[in-house]
Amino acid sequence: MIIILSIALIIVVAFVAWFGYKRMMIVRNRLHMNLVLTNISHELLTPLTVISASIEHLREQEPRYATDYALMELNMERVTHLLQEILETSKSQAGELKLQVSQGDVMEYIRQTALCIEPLIYKNGLEFELDCSPQSMMGWIDTDKIGKIIYNLLSNAAKFTKAPGKVNLKAWTNENFDRVTIEVTDTGIGIPHSRIKNLFQRYYDGDYRWMQVNGTGLGLALTRDLVYLHNGTIDCKSEEGKGTVFTISLPISKDAYNAAQIDEKHAIDPTMTHRTIIDIHTLEQLPEQLEVPTLKTRDESFYNLLIVEDNQELLMLLNTLLCSKYNVLTATNGRQALELIENNDVDLVVSDVVMPEMDGNELTRRIKSSETWNFLPVILISSQTSEEARKESMLIGADDFITKPFRLGDLELRINNIIENRKRIVGERNASASKEEDRPLTADEEFLQRARECVRKHLSNSDFDRETFASEMGASSSTLYNKLRALTGMNISNFIRDIRMNEAKRLAESQPDIRVSDLAYMVGFKDPKYFATCFKKDFGIQPSELMNRAQEKSAAR
Repeated sequence: MIIILSIALIIVVAFVAWFGYKRMMIVRNRLHMNLVLTNISHELLTPLTVISASIEHLREQEPRYATDYALMELNMERVTHLLQEILETSKSQAGELKLQVSQGDVMEYIRQTALCIEPLIYKNGLEFELDCSPQSMMGWIDTDKIGKIIYNLLSNAAKFTKAPGKVNLKAWTNENFDRVTIEVTDTGIGIPHSRIKNLFQRYYDGDYRWMQVNGTGLGLALTRDLVYLHNGTIDCKSEEGKGTVFTISLPISKDAYNAAQIDEKHAIDPTMTHRTIIDIHTLEQLPEQLEVPTLKTRDESFYNLLIVEDNQELLMLLNTLLCSKYNVLTATNGRQALELIENNDVDLVVSDVVMPEMDGNELTRRIKSSETWNFLPVILISSQTSEEARKESMLIGADDFITKPFRLGDLELRINNIIENRKRIVGERNASASKEEDRPLTADEEFLQRARECVRKHLSNSDFDRETFASEMGASSSTLYNKLRALTGMNISNFIRDIRMNEAKRLAESQPDIRVSDLAYMVGFKDPKYFATCFKKDFGIQPSELMNRAQEKSAAR
């Protein structure tokens, strides 16, 4: 019996020792990871400061690029905010977060902080309401911590609420004036009950995946830590489809804090709120909304590119950089993209993968399963760098897959490669068809033959346009466009013009005695001068010169 008890005791001691060792290793590894993250964050903040100073220098030298500087600053400050969030989280895990409360007008500070974040909410197309009661209330708070708490809650509300929605912030005190309650309410999509229990866990990103928005999984966990550090409480109530309410209660009396946490020397300065808030002055410099002209106002020789991206700044940047080479349409999710594809001529789609309402993979699936659009090339852009993510998108039917961050030159190269490959395939198909004239026509060749005959039938009709053409072919204008672009590499206008010009050349050579103006009217041109310009551009010779040569050849015979 003694032997059995001794063995049992040894086992228990060994287990406790092993468990203690594992616990120590976990703590040690966590502390090591925190140290690594802290060091990396510090190292990255230094070059970011240098880059920020360089932007200011460029702004002074070349002020005309104000929007570009604003975009750079916006994303610089976002990176800075994320790094600071990592630093704060590392300090929290290591127990190194310190509280320093100062005395001042607590309500005014809360109001000014919320007003600083107001442009971020309005930028997302949301209504914002702020109510502080009373308007003024003296107390003791750590302004750095309160600023981060309010920023995280309001930016989260804006992120998870669709326009036209509403975000509210209410603040009030209790009857003893020793506590302040801050309530942030939104009319967003809400949080499922099953997710509430994990909401404040660090690195929990379930809600970001569910809502298909970007996140680190640190914001709410850090917010909770900052509230607890402030000896406060935080609560969340949410209903799917109706919205979410975060309620925070904080002590604001001096006796709620120990001597080491009290800063007697520095009073609260409400004007300093902007130091803890990002995205503000840069957001005010950006255009309210991207203005996308209709394709009718654009260069017919350009290919029509649809960019789908839910990040407005990246969408605007890509639009600005690519519009000189392509006709650019933009959408912020897959559902909008499908509507644009249905109603506009689109040659190629560049889409983010993670987006609200309909993501890039589902958009690709819809495009590739459609008889009308299945030929439409799709390039997907994703922040997911795993091979599994790439394979999933490629199996759905994506023509290419790029991971963030990416170089614009790389994106342009892939766009051009796809366009050039399509042109080459069209050229090879046409060459093959011309060599095999005796074989039966394919369905596509029959379609093209019918399309050419349709245009020739209306050759002299200058009012014969894409809508009439599509009606005669028994198709919608977008379907006709897609078919002609896939088979010939030309859009509808260029297809009609190409047939008109080739017929004009044939008539000029076979009937050299006619006048240039008559020739122009015969092939559907209202302006003979414009016709002559087009003729010279296509064939390198004026129509009158070509007719003179034809007359000389005829006379020589």
